[in-house]
Amino acid sequence: MNFASTLALPLVVLTFIGVAAGAFPGLKMNRATIALVGAVALVALQVMPPSAALKAIDPNTLLLLFAMMIVSAHLRLAGFFDWIGQLLAKHTRSPRLLLAWIIVAGGLFAALFLNDTVVIALTPLVLDLTDRLDRDPLPYLMGLAVAANIGSTATITGNPQNILIGQSSHIPFTDFLFTLGPVALIGLVIAWAIIMYVYRGEFNRPWPDGQLVVTERIDYQQLRKCLILIAVMLVAFLVGAPIALAAIIAAATLLVTRRTEPEAVFAQVDWPLLVFFSGLFVVTGVLDYTHLTDRLFALAEPAIRNGVVPLALIAAGLSNLISNVPAVLLFRSAIPHLADPRRAWLTLAMASTLAGNLTLLGSVANLIVAETARARGVKLSFREYLRAGVPITLATLATGILWLSLVR
Repeated sequence: MNFASTLALPLVVLTFIGVAAGAFPGLKMNRATIALVGAVALVALQVMPPSAALKAIDPNTLLLLFAMMIVSAHLRLAGFFDWIGQLLAKHTRSPRLLLAWIIVAGGLFAALFLNDTVVIALTPLVLDLTDRLDRDPLPYLMGLAVAANIGSTATITGNPQNILIGQSSHIPFTDFLFTLGPVALIGLVIAWAIIMYVYRGEFNRPWPDGQLVVTERIDYQQLRKCLILIAVMLVAFLVGAPIALAAIIAAATLLVTRRTEPEAVFAQVDWPLLVFFSGLFVVTGVLDYTHLTDRLFALAEPAIRNGVVPLALIAAGLSNLISNVPAVLLFRSAIPHLADPRRAWLTLAMASTLAGNLTLLGSVANLIVAETARARGVKLSFREYLRAGVPITLATLATGILWLSLVR
């Protein structure tokens, strides 16, 4: 092992530890700054030259992430999620149905857009609805969090790790959807049933009389424009157009407007997530550049070559250890060498996403729900999350493993 490889490994490990923990003691750093500092350190210490670092960054992944953030921002500013809140309030007549609608909405929109942006928009609505109806908010918040993760399993655009897998694997949008869509649908039903059982006291309480009214804050003209362009974008996905190109065209078209201030749109872009991805591309790219990935793959190869089950379990465990995006990046250079790369990519997408429901820290979407609720005086604790999170994760992972073991 040469000097570069010797220096690379401790720096990469230290960066991954920081990413997993979310901070370093005594320092005001988050996951984005940790990844960026790690990447810069590797280049500054000449473990990797700047040209190789730039080459390690995948522009298509960053472009698709950015485009979906722009689209989601326009939906929020147009009042799309307020409109969904109106529909929920109008058509709900029981706590079981409210939970079902929240899970359907969270899962469906997470499949179409980024799961993190969906929970940012829907969590306040869930808190408002449960407060006005005098319901325990915890089961409905759990339903939203796990549904956003489960629903995002279905598509390439559902979450950051799937975007990365889609760009790396070149699996068509429809192939991805038709293979993992059933896993997501069954998973949403499983989540509904388990939450109903865990919080059965809440769902046996009577429903209040009367119809709930939600304040309207909707720009219908802008909303129509958003929905038309999103429909065109989805059609482009389905017919096989380059996903990143179709998404950025839709995003750019939405930015041609006389009604929405661009500052308002860009204020809702998750810039730290883009920085986080860019830094991690460089950090994990060092493993390829110094050939450490070859050594890691040689250790893991006997297990992951044995089929869906070991790869899914390793991916799920690693996703909870260092977070799902770094886990996917570690597998990225190894999977093309497997006997069935397509099935391996889909297994990695399924396991790394569903594993996010295991604990409160397993997914950024979970943390967004918990932090938004905390600001409103509702505590979704780590222990509370485990009550439904663990059985939902085990059941959905088992479903996904069984499905991918059977389908071709």
